[in-house]
Amino acid sequence: MAFMRNMLNLLIVLFLVFVNGVVSIDYRDALTKSLLYYEAQRSGKLPSNQRVAWRGNSGLKDGQAAGVDLVGGYYDAGDNVKFGFPMAYTITMLSWSVVEYGAQLQAKNEVRNALSTIKWGTDYLIKAHPQPNLLYAGVGDGTSDHACWERPEDMTTPRSVFKINEQTPGSDLAAETAAASIVFNVVDRKYASLLLTHARQLFDFAKSHQGKYSDSIPAVRQYYTSSGFQDELMWAAAWLLKATGEAAYKNVLSSFQAGGTRTMFSWDDKYVGAQILIAKQIMEGKAPANGNWGQHKEQVEQFLCNCVQKGNNNVVKTKGGLLWFDEWDNLQYTVSASFALTVYADYLAASRQVLKCPSSLVKPAELTGFAKSQVNYILGANPQRRSYMVGFGWNYPQKVHHRAASIISLKVDKTPVGCKDGFTNWFNRNQSNPNVLVGAVVGGPDRNDNYVDSRTSYKMTEPGTAVSPGLVGMLARFS
Repeated sequence: MAFMRNMLNLLIVLFLVFVNGVVSIDYRDALTKSLLYYEAQRSGKLPSNQRVAWRGNSGLKDGQAAGVDLVGGYYDAGDNVKFGFPMAYTITMLSWSVVEYGAQLQAKNEVRNALSTIKWGTDYLIKAHPQPNLLYAGVGDGTSDHACWERPEDMTTPRSVFKINEQTPGSDLAAETAAASIVFNVVDRKYASLLLTHARQLFDFAKSHQGKYSDSIPAVRQYYTSSGFQDELMWAAAWLLKATGEAAYKNVLSSFQAGGTRTMFSWDDKYVGAQILIAKQIMEGKAPANGNWGQHKEQVEQFLCNCVQKGNNNVVKTKGGLLWFDEWDNLQYTVSASFALTVYADYLAASRQVLKCPSSLVKPAELTGFAKSQVNYILGANPQRRSYMVGFGWNYPQKVHHRAASIISLKVDKTPVGCKDGFTNWFNRNQSNPNVLVGAVVGGPDRNDNYVDSRTSYKMTEPGTAVSPGLVGMLARFS
């Protein structure tokens, strides 16, 4: 009887350990796969060392309609459009991952892959900025693209080109594109200097010609409309201060009023990221702890307290333990919030401080542990026993909402897939995708921890480049 009771207790412990995320997870394998995903999203002429072999060259005439070379960059999600706003955010966040956890990436032999992933994006962004006050905002028409289901190698939809300039400004887009400027300082100073030149010009453009890019470009409103640009200006100034140490950028930051306690950190709302960088300045004694600076720090700490359920307005948490922000592609917000917690925990630890939340003091290790629980949930420690990273673990999404992954590779069958044929022959199939989109993190489960593995459930099954960049840094940190 005692034996049976002990066995039952052991099973209960194992169950609780599993659902609470304290499981043996191969973070290093997940790290490698998270970077592989970006190779599957590449547009342009693929390099000789391309590891995702089922993809081929695509978008080789991008920019011709405007007389400019816009070949390269990344498709934003499961479609074949290059949206500049989320692409620039993705590159900035990947750069932040390397800035914070470059040593860990180096130790895992992944820093070269991470830098290659970033450079594929920055090379494109340099092309997109041929003049100080001109920035190309994207390639491809979202409406016609979403009406077709084609491999990127077969695209028949218009490759429309959109831009911002002095007459049609976009401070948010220009400032976000300015933000990724310092990650190459050590490994390639010449390239880093080129990026910094572009960043300075773009920041000046963003300040001197103010407006929302989605007001200037109606075609993007349905997909990546902007809620404002003050956060991007602050975000870019914070990164330029870190890159240069120049007083001019510190003075710009001093002029920004506090943006309030945020409800999420995303491709559209960068306040949390900017506030964290400002808070670090305070922790290091490089900025005052009062005035606007102090308010920024106070507000980001309120957000972090809300994430770890110790605040006055806690983020919703599912029964299975997942931070819940939105029904559409929720995991992108979970990842960014978790990255914010991880980075801030390390800043607190370095300055020997704790987070002062309304309900209690929170030590850095508790913040890190909470962030790790979110990563563990994504990688399989959840009620569904499902990994939400494709190709990781034994039970992961098979019917990802992604054109290239869902259609047989051009390397296997060169027969072109027409616009509507793709829906008939591939999208509506009930079988698993023929190509495994390794490393992609899908939108994730609903508020009740339920997940429907179907291409039609795009809010759950579509991955996006903006979902994973912070995960790269955390996986390096935890492995």
